[in-house]
Amino acid sequence: MPKPVLLLTRKLPPAVEARAARDYDARLNPDDAAWSRDPAEIARRAAEAGADGILCAAGDAFGAATFAALPEKVRIVATFSVGTDHLDLAAAKARGIVVTNTPDVLSFATAEIALTLMLMAARRAGEGERMVRARAWTGWTPTQLMGVTLEGKTLGIAGFGRIGRELAKMARGLGMAIHYRNRTRLPPELEAGATYHADDASFLGSLDVLSMHMPGGPETRHWLNAERLALLRPGAIVVNTGRGTSVDDTALVAALRSGHVRAAGLDVYDGEPRVHEGYFLQENVVLLPHLGSATVETRDAMGFRALDNLDAVLLRGDAALHRVA
Repeated sequence: MPKPVLLLTRKLPPAVEARAARDYDARLNPDDAAWSRDPAEIARRAAEAGADGILCAAGDAFGAATFAALPEKVRIVATFSVGTDHLDLAAAKARGIVVTNTPDVLSFATAEIALTLMLMAARRAGEGERMVRARAWTGWTPTQLMGVTLEGKTLGIAGFGRIGRELAKMARGLGMAIHYRNRTRLPPELEAGATYHADDASFLGSLDVLSMHMPGGPETRHWLNAERLALLRPGAIVVNTGRGTSVDDTALVAALRSGHVRAAGLDVYDGEPRVHEGYFLQENVVLLPHLGSATVETRDAMGFRALDNLDAVLLRGDAALHRVA
């Protein structure tokens, strides 16, 4: 019996591609060509291959036009991501196409990046690294690049899901107090002593560091705007590893320029890979290229989770394990 045809839109880790090639008639993208950003090209390649399933990734153009144009043979689209902002789930449901994601496997790695950004912003590590690379460092001085310690500071976590709670565990090791803002209050065993805030004003006004872990969507678009930035303590640090759309970039740049926000660390951007030009002019910003889940262990686990979902639907005829549509 022929293997199901699986179209991979992006170049994925070797172990993931090897498993896909073992179990499927896998159509790979070995050069990571950018055709996955073109809805018509995705549909054309799916039709050309006779694809039964598609393994896509964050940033791929799976809007309504893509789902409408996919051939009827396609039964499932598995995304190599937790986020589904790039997928029109309503359009997928209308076509009867199963959509799955990869939850639960990247929480620790993303929390590590949030902690990395917190430390880099607080200790001005980005400025120091640039100074050394520019051969501009002339030696130690008593007042050079003085930052602030995180010990004893209050960390506010906006979005206290799995990633936020992993970060809280790490931050407690630095002696930080944990506060959080969430749609609903968590049970005590998940709070683990963290302080819950039911409104933005009390939450933001109590923080030395804000770390954002919000989902995407219209409800959180530009949540961190000029009004909320003004509520932060003067000299607060802002970190975002959640969704770039949750930050009003113009407002954050203004707060960084004025010094109201001491520093920021960003791993995600509104409209990435485009980055707001104002950030490039600010020394007090650490900019990373969306590295949240970028460890060998995590990316393999994400790919295997996507394949687990594909296997359930295409190889066994079972329900998908992590269905979102």
